[in-house]
Amino acid sequence: MTIQKYVTKQPLEVQTFFAMVDTTAHLVAASEKYWVSKNLNGARIRILVEIAKAGGNILPSVLAGRIGVTKANISAMLIPLEQLGYIHTASHPEDGRKRRIILSAEGERLLHDVMPGNRETITENMKSLDKEELKQLLSLLHKLRKKLD
Repeated sequence: MTIQKYVTKQPLEVQTFFAMVDTTAHLVAASEKYWVSKNLNGARIRILVEIAKAGGNILPSVLAGRIGVTKANISAMLIPLEQLGYIHTASHPEDGRKRRIILSAEGERLLHDVMPGNRETITENMKSLDKEELKQLLSLLHKLRKKLD
């Protein structure tokens, strides 16, 4: 059996998977280009967005799960955000051994300033699909995700 079996003439499922991976990589690169133009880092922004989505405060373990990293990695990722003043930590109100990550006023202000431009960049890159195609794609992605959960 040669390696060619796995790299050429793939079944439709495999072709589709790699088409999604490739397209996603290009879309993420376009978004990252926007962040770089603002002297920001997309991964750090994602953390701030997840904290905001959680109502402004979140446990590190929950945040790690939401962005798909280990607890050790999230700890390291939070250090520069705290140094920049975008977040701070506080004791958990019910369990003093736990720490909460809190989005600071400066972090909220940053998101308010940069998110509209990023969302415009994303919208522009998705315009090759019309509204119905976007709805269909979203439905198909939800269906696939549901199967994976």
